[in-house]
Parts: sequence; C-alpha cells; structure tokens
Amino acid sequence: MLTIYKTDHGVCHKIPKAETGCWIDLCEPSSKELDEISLDFDIEPDDLRAALDEEEASRIVLEDDYTMILVDVPIVERRNDEDVYTTIPLGIILVADSVITVCMTQTSILADFQNNRVKQFSSKKRMRFVYQILFRTASTYQRTLRVIDKKRVDIESRFDEDDTKVNDMIALHELESTLVYFETSLRGNEVVLNRLSLYKRIDQYPEDMELLDDVIIENKQAIEMATIYKDVISGTRELLSTIVDSRLNNMMKFLTSITLVMAIPTIVSGFYGMNVPLPKYSFGELTVLTIVVCIVSLIILKRKKML
Repeated sequence: MLTIYKTDHGVCHKIPKAETGCWIDLCEPSSKELDEISLDFDIEPDDLRAALDEEEASRIVLEDDYTMILVDVPIVERRNDEDVYTTIPLGIILVADSVITVCMTQTSILADFQNNRVKQFSSKKRMRFVYQILFRTASTYQRTLRVIDKKRVDIESRFDEDDTKVNDMIALHELESTLVYFETSLRGNEVVLNRLSLYKRIDQYPEDMELLDDVIIENKQAIEMATIYKDVISGTRELLSTIVDSRLNNMMKFLTSITLVMAIPTIVSGFYGMNVPLPKYSFGELTVLTIVVCIVSLIILKRKKML
C-alpha cells in the first residue's frame, strides 16, 4: 500500500500526491506501486525491493540521485497464540526533496509518526526524520529486550514446581535464538550508524548530529542488553536442564529402591518353592517376617537418602 504524508504546523496528514517535503510510505507494496515509485524518482527497482527480502543485510547505498539506508527493525508476530519476536528490513530512501520508506509489513515505529506521537517531527527535515526513525528503532529494541527478559524471569520462577514442562525449555531456546538475531541486527545497524556519522552528502544541522549521537548511544546500549540477556538465558537454560536431570536421577533412585524392597517377598517365596529342607513357619508368621524385613529395608534406604 502506498501512502503519502506531509507535516504542516507539526501535524502529519495524508496528501493525495507527492510534493516537496513529503514522506512516501510503501507498506506491503504491490509490484505496480514499486514500479511507479521507481519510475517517478529514478530509483533502481532492486533497491526498492531490498527491504522486502528478510535476508537483506543492513547497509547504505549511495547513488547519483538518491541514498538508500537499510536497517533491521524489531516486530512482534503472533504464532500459535504466542508472541514471537523477530526483525525485518526497513528501507529509507532519500530522494531530491522527499523521504521514501519501504517495509514488508506495518511497524509500530512508523505508525508513531503517522499518528503524530513523535515530537518535533517534520517530513521536510529529511535527515532529522531519518535519525528519529533510527532512534525509535533503537528504543523499540530496548523495550522488546526487556519484555524478553521478563519472559525469562517468568519461566525461571516456575523452576520450583515439580512439573517443569518441556515447553519451558523450548521457550528458553526460542528466546535465546531471538536474542542472537537481535544482536546480529543491532550490530549491522551499528555499522550503518557509524557510516552516517561520517556522512557529508547532505547538509546536516548541529541538532541533527546531536540526535545521531544519541541514536548511536541507544543502539550500543541495546547491543549490550542483547549480549547480557543472551548470556543470562544461556545460563538459565543450563540450570533448567540440570534441574530436569536431577529430578530424573531422583526418580530413578526411588524406583530402584522400591524395586529392591519389592524383591524381598519374591526371594522369600522363591526359597519355599524349592525342594530343600527349610524351617517350618506358618503362612502368617512368614508374612509378618517378610513385612518386617521390608520395613527394615525401607528404614535403611531412607537413612541412606535413597528414598
């Protein structure tokens, strides 16, 4: 879908066609819309479609008529009634007097601009707009990382229960995988930000450079959070695996002890089934003797912490 926005007096609103200082948003665009923008602004079709490929890496492309910035942004998907966190590419293309964004799905980052939830947003100030997008991207990573860590804490709080499920181990593995993807995406974005700090192609105001410095700091903090949380989840997963193994060992020890005690009546009855001379006891006396031996065995096993 192709939507064109422009800010007037600090308010973002839709306009029917592109004009100077506008923002062109391509969300889940059709081939026709991509071809239209490609022809109107003389942009390579492959550069427009780059943001629609999940495997594309973050980078900057400098062409004569435009500049493309490709970064990874976090999103939440719903799978099997569960929230799943992942990253997708977001393309930001600077043309003559406008900004074009391309993404395969709607993101909360761009929705904030569309719904006037970003202070001092102006579609006419292109580089500031780009840095505001990148700042909110880094902030969204941090919020998502905190949610992931909270899920890890919730799983860890269930370790005291005897019915720790395999689903918890699977959930921890998925969270750890998500953090690996997040860390990789954040490091790719860091390369883009470092290149932007040396970017001299378009005039930038001092306040824009200050905003870029803030973006770089926020992105570094997000990288550190992802690294720390990944290490913590790795340790949590090992702890859970150890607890499960310990419970299994205790169960095997208990079953072995019960088997040993239950073998006593079998042995006694086996002796009296042989054609050999044995002391003569009544059935009642033999039963009581067997029960006493079993109880003594249980007491010994209990003291040995085998039960």
